[in-house]
Amino acid sequence: MAPIPQKIPLLAADALNALRAAIEHTIYIEAEADAGAELSERAAKLVEMPAASSYDKFVEWTQKRAKNGPSALRSGADLNRRIYDLQPLHRYTDPEAHPLARLVAYTNHAKHRTPAVTAVRIPVVSREDVTPRHPRDIPKRPEEPLVPGEVIFSAPTGQVVPVTLFPTVGINLPETARWPVLMNELGEIAAWVRTQAIPRLITGTDPPQPEIPAWHEISQGHPDLRVALSEGSRVPAYDRNRDRLSAATVRADMTGTIADMPDAPTFADVRAWLESLPDTDVLTRMRELVPSFDHDADDMLHNWDVLQRMRDDAVAFTQRRAMTDLEEPSNLDRRD
Repeated sequence: MAPIPQKIPLLAADALNALRAAIEHTIYIEAEADAGAELSERAAKLVEMPAASSYDKFVEWTQKRAKNGPSALRSGADLNRRIYDLQPLHRYTDPEAHPLARLVAYTNHAKHRTPAVTAVRIPVVSREDVTPRHPRDIPKRPEEPLVPGEVIFSAPTGQVVPVTLFPTVGINLPETARWPVLMNELGEIAAWVRTQAIPRLITGTDPPQPEIPAWHEISQGHPDLRVALSEGSRVPAYDRNRDRLSAATVRADMTGTIADMPDAPTFADVRAWLESLPDTDVLTRMRELVPSFDHDADDMLHNWDVLQRMRDDAVAFTQRRAMTDLEEPSNLDRRD
């Protein structure tokens, strides 16, 4: 396997730092609004988001702001209470696994030591000759990085067993032996920041609906930033990446299946049709198929009907494309 590109840990660290900055920018704005004026330089330096694993540690953090910190961060203030409500200390079992605790651990490590520490992981090795009844039946490998010389899978001598590897990138949670999948970790923390932390810091109540958009267009200026933000997408990068990978797998698997059906277009035409569909459309069509481990007759008929409709759509796409090609002037016509 090829080494991990250097930009992956750098981009991961940037993303995590941006998430923490979003929280602390929100606290700063709320503290300034409470003060009714710009914060002094001394008060501004005391604005941060703690990650207290115990009540005593949160009290200690609050006391350090009693004299020079913004009034909104002092004991009894609304913003102080909102910050308290988001602390890892409320997670009685394993508070270090709280999204805020993980975020602070990653960003402190990136700030003082190195960017995110990443490594190749193979969380799953699936036998292709054995069909599991459910994904949870597939054995999981240890949550640790792959090391040179490691045995990934073994089979009896002389026996060929087809397997599928699912390599991914893991990220080390600082000062632990945990190596969660990088995209899962970024997705979970980003979702918590967007749907829980920032809304609760602003409102002090359960997050209102609709949720804050996951992203909006920033490559151009907007006359009204609030309008641009409200029109942004609520589909986060984690979901888009998951759909992109899943759709790529579906396209690869379904192209041959549809092309082998009676009256189907060529393999190339089916592939072109599937490539023309948005990822979400491909996945929606795939979800119509019903897993049939015992070859139930009703399930088989249902799936055949779904595949026929997909084939018919591929035929219609191919015909439309052929008509478009006929209607376009040839190069010779253009010269004339």
